[in-house]
Amino acid sequence: MRRTKPLRIALSALLVAGVSAGFAPVPAGAAAPADEKAPASGAMLAAMQRDFGLTKSQAEARLSAEKKATAVEGKARRVAGSSYGGAWFTPESGRLTVAVTDPNKAAAVRSTGAEAELVKYSAKQLDATKERIDALKAPKGVASWHVDPASNRIVIETLAGRQGDNDVRHFLAQAREAGPVIVEKTAHAPRTLAAGTVGGDPYYTGNVRCSIGFSVNGGFVTAGHCSGAGASVNGWDGSYIGNFQGSSFPDNDYAWVNVGSGWWTVPVVLGWGTVPDQLVRGSAEAPIGASICRSGSTSHWHCGNVLAKNETVNYSQGAVHEMTKTNVCAEPGDSGGSFISGDQAQGVTSGGWGDCSGGGETWYQPINEILNRYGLTLTTA
Repeated sequence: MRRTKPLRIALSALLVAGVSAGFAPVPAGAAAPADEKAPASGAMLAAMQRDFGLTKSQAEARLSAEKKATAVEGKARRVAGSSYGGAWFTPESGRLTVAVTDPNKAAAVRSTGAEAELVKYSAKQLDATKERIDALKAPKGVASWHVDPASNRIVIETLAGRQGDNDVRHFLAQAREAGPVIVEKTAHAPRTLAAGTVGGDPYYTGNVRCSIGFSVNGGFVTAGHCSGAGASVNGWDGSYIGNFQGSSFPDNDYAWVNVGSGWWTVPVVLGWGTVPDQLVRGSAEAPIGASICRSGSTSHWHCGNVLAKNETVNYSQGAVHEMTKTNVCAEPGDSGGSFISGDQAQGVTSGGWGDCSGGGETWYQPINEILNRYGLTLTTA
């Protein structure tokens, strides 16, 4: 049913920018302390019960464990120092594991509440290896690559049936010279998730429909592949919202749009009637293994897990770096939409494979990188 514009905006996480009493901005890149008391919403619990097959009490326990892990990760990283090798959350145990290269640091890491695992390579070494691989020209038979702290390697995904291609073999040989890698197969090539214009959806630019990510000071953030700087943006009702003020794609996949002409920002992610709309309270980064949910204008609200961070995704348009991978499904038109963990903003939808009927994977560009890049502040409740 079509709602009037004022009501749609008031309820929507999609429509952004403006001021409202009680909404306070967070400085760019800042994150609300993860140990602050914030009850899980019924919407988040319901979505986790649906998508993970959990009971309400199990969902509550997992969110509590993830919130603790998010707080512990920063402390453990500080005490590990240069020995830090990455971290990941294990849902079955509800524990955060932190990799260290120095056995003398293990006790200090455990004192923070995390598990400690001895590894060969530090996070700094793995990141340097990935940077060397990023500098290579990836062929179409290579889907993506990322730092995997659990295996202490760079995981490179190649398309099934393409491993024997000369250009793929050459890329992998160069990657192995760069540092420690593991090669895995995937049946799916990554693609962006923009869509042609259809009626009744959040925003349009040219003949493309995409989804709004998060409200920031003066506008909203979204995906860079949706349009370039200067492009005009119209809302779900066809009225003018603003223009792309900055946009980067490929290499990155982020953008921000200024908001005016009767539109304003609210610290909300739209639940699309599947769950109630979600308040945004900060941008503390969830660890690998944590639960995460996505809101988009095509497939609406779905949840899954964080699978990997700092992944380079090789789209047909070019490689995009420092992405986070999830097993949350998405479909064309969901590009730019919100990824949120608990009440913490995580990033904007970039692309993926599959759909919400058969499943799939998606990548998002982390929110704090976007805020820092453009000097924006996240609008929070």
